[in-house]
Amino acid sequence: MGGVAVDVDAGGVKAPDGGWGWAVLAGCFVITGFSYAFPKAISVFFKELIREFGVGYSDTAWISSILLAMLYGTGPLCSVMVNRFGCRPVMMVGGLFASLGMILASFSTSIIHIYLCIGVITGLGLALNFQPSLIMLNRYFSEKRPLANGLSAAGSPVALCCLSPLGQLLQDHYGWRGGFLILGGILLNCCVCGALMKPLVAPKTLKAKDLEKDSKEETEKKKKPKAKLLDFSVFKDCGFVIYTVSASIMVLGLFVPPVFVVSYAKELGNEDTKSALLLTILGFIDIFARPTCGVIAGLKWVRPRCVYLLSFAMLFNGITDLVGSQAKDYVSLVVFCIFFGISYGMVGALQFEVLMAIVGTEKFSSAIGLVLLMEAIAVLVGPPGAGRLLDATKNYMWVFLLAGSEVVLSAVVLATCNFLFISNKSSASADKLDNIQVTDNANTELCSKPAEMNDEEEKGEREELEKETKKEVIKELKDEEETDKKKVAEVRPESVTVDSQEKERLLKEPQQNGDMATNPETCL
Repeated sequence: MGGVAVDVDAGGVKAPDGGWGWAVLAGCFVITGFSYAFPKAISVFFKELIREFGVGYSDTAWISSILLAMLYGTGPLCSVMVNRFGCRPVMMVGGLFASLGMILASFSTSIIHIYLCIGVITGLGLALNFQPSLIMLNRYFSEKRPLANGLSAAGSPVALCCLSPLGQLLQDHYGWRGGFLILGGILLNCCVCGALMKPLVAPKTLKAKDLEKDSKEETEKKKKPKAKLLDFSVFKDCGFVIYTVSASIMVLGLFVPPVFVVSYAKELGNEDTKSALLLTILGFIDIFARPTCGVIAGLKWVRPRCVYLLSFAMLFNGITDLVGSQAKDYVSLVVFCIFFGISYGMVGALQFEVLMAIVGTEKFSSAIGLVLLMEAIAVLVGPPGAGRLLDATKNYMWVFLLAGSEVVLSAVVLATCNFLFISNKSSASADKLDNIQVTDNANTELCSKPAEMNDEEEKGEREELEKETKKEVIKELKDEEETDKKKVAEVRPESVTVDSQEKERLLKEPQQNGDMATNPETCL
């Protein structure tokens, strides 16, 4: 299987936290920028498409909606492809699809053709790049993963600041068809980023023992059942379910303010250029907020509590929307965009970091696909629902209030459920471990105290044992002597001829000296 086999679960190789991982981070930075910024950059061409095909703004808005739906909704398909073929080949094919969709769109003759080319084909290509890049980033970074996630997430505002002016420039010089063709060529860089995703390979040695171990491991792997293409067991994890529910609620309102803030500024009587500048301010703040939040999330005290940091970022974002709904002039909207950029960047830097921490590296490829599928439903419902609310009320205040309340609700769900269900379980298990440790410590103390107190007793016992063994040896020697004496006494009358008087005398006299028993000649 080559690199694919190792690519599935990283072969148990420890994340290098550097080295080639920085090249993987650079590729993930570019892919994240294309995935999130491209649907917004396409909106530059909407006016020309309206003139070309004689459609309304709502019809052209479906291009971005379908593209985002493909980006999120094809998550399970991407998971299956990654688990089957590996990250690198999937990203290479995805880059070709993303470029092919834009090139075909430049030859479109109706708006439906653009739906199919940009929305479906390009959206699928970006999805096949976005998800595998996050998976590879998770495999290459462990200790520095929060920082890596923050830096890669910064690709979204950077690309937005670059692609929107570039799209306008291309439209002015080459028209929308030439612009689509050139953007299709730019998207071929996704293939280059995919080529950077080198799978982790364990270091090989030439020793015979290591070769034998490798062969044994290979035979064991062959005996094991194949890995699932899409692991639904992540839903058994309570933390994953809480994260999925809260993320789906959050997406309902998270993307609404950037879509409506420009038109909100125009409604207040500001010029088009000043209104468009608000997105630039938001994106500029977002560029610095994401890496900074990644550094904060990597601190030793903060990292185990990243879930609560994400819930704080979501709460911060929701409150910003609620306060921003009361904006009455351009200055207040600028302040709103500054705080929204900070909170939006924090959410962008933490959302996948928290998911990686919940499910781990092995199940992340399946988990992210399922999460993106759930978020795709919210993406399709959120902005259109806010648009209908705007049509009904003719007031942007209610749109921002709705978006803010949805994000605040998601923050409350995430923090409260984690505190009630996850923290209590962990604390209960910790108490059990403490009890076990206490009993173990008690046993060790009971065992250690006699060991310390009975050193002298052990010495005494040893001396007593030695004395007893000496006594037993002495007894055995005496018994042997007595048996020898009896044998000598029995042999003596038969072997030696003496008179009866002398014999009686010898029997009556006590044997006081040992020499008389051992030397029969003295007796005679």
